[in-house]
Amino acid sequence: MEDQGIMRRADTGWLKGLFIIVVLSCFWMAGYAHGQDYQAASQPASPSDYKIAPSDVLEITVYGEEGLSRNQLVVRPDGKVSFPLIGDVEVGGLTTEQVKEIVESKVRTYIPEAMAAVSVMQLGSLQYYVVGKVAKPGMYNVSKPLTVLQALALAGGPVVFAKEDSISILRNHGKETLRLPFNYEDIKKGRNLEQNILLERGDVLVVP
Repeated sequence: MEDQGIMRRADTGWLKGLFIIVVLSCFWMAGYAHGQDYQAASQPASPSDYKIAPSDVLEITVYGEEGLSRNQLVVRPDGKVSFPLIGDVEVGGLTTEQVKEIVESKVRTYIPEAMAAVSVMQLGSLQYYVVGKVAKPGMYNVSKPLTVLQALALAGGPVVFAKEDSISILRNHGKETLRLPFNYEDIKKGRNLEQNILLERGDVLVVP
């Protein structure tokens, strides 16, 4: 009888152990899936959708015309670059495909059936804005992506009487402006950490 009791306890212990492993595996898979979803949502736009901005470095080539190729064209603050034969070209806010069409159209005035290629060789700085009740509001330029918390830290953080639970990020999305809420009080308590997203170029961080 004693041996049977030991065997029953051993079976029960094994089953409990198996149950715990299954539960932990489910939690792990759920967390992994959530991480994958968040990572996918945080990925930058595909190259074909990327909008050229000041400080980007472009390469523009006209096939068969060595004198009409430039691989270190820095986009000026006014959103333009200078290109041989056709002068200034407005590229800010456009995709590489749109710039390609513009260059071809202008060059074909002189070289019929000219074919061009445009690519972004190097991304410029990440430009964003912090406004409202922070110690150092203004426009910021950084060389790499950063989170909302990091942006607030660079701006000196919210000041006294700031509504830390009502901070928001304004983001241009096509013709629309998205408002992304950010509750700083929750973040400080370790809650809803998924709010601490990466900023994108042109984002405006508003601290009321």
